[in-house]
Amino acid sequence: MKTNITLFLLLITLSVTAQEKKDYSSKVTTIDSTVATLYSVISGDKEEARDWDLFKHLFRKDAKLIPIGVKDGKTTVRYMSPSDYIKTSGNWLQQNGFHEIEIKRETQTFGNLTQIFSTYEAYKSKDDKTPFMRGINSIQLFNDGTRWWIINLYWKQESEDFPIPEDYLPKN
Repeated sequence: MKTNITLFLLLITLSVTAQEKKDYSSKVTTIDSTVATLYSVISGDKEEARDWDLFKHLFRKDAKLIPIGVKDGKTTVRYMSPSDYIKTSGNWLQQNGFHEIEIKRETQTFGNLTQIFSTYEAYKSKDDKTPFMRGINSIQLFNDGTRWWIINLYWKQESEDFPIPEDYLPKN
């Protein structure tokens, strides 16, 4: 009898968990929907929670997020998993507000392989008129026949030494 009750409770728990799992399939059916979801899921006002399950859903197993930065006066890269990114940046995004907007995109596709150079501007609030940061995301995607996966997200922020080239900015 005790085993039957335990099994019954386990089945109810699994059923509720399965019902609570969100269907994110529409977010990754096209290159456009995948990139739009990437930008929207990290963006939000101050104190606005992000959907980190959706964020992780965008990335294939073993995908990397790779920012270029300066450490001890030397240019370097850092390799992170999506979970690492959430741990290192998630609280900052929520505490400060962060809206990343794509302003230009260059896409190259060969079969199920896609490379995107996506120029972005970042704002702390939707109402800000001037970005506090700009840069370029290099996004590599893979289509497995059913959906698009982000394989790598590699980025560099603009600086005085490295302004964004005119070719990667919108034409006025």
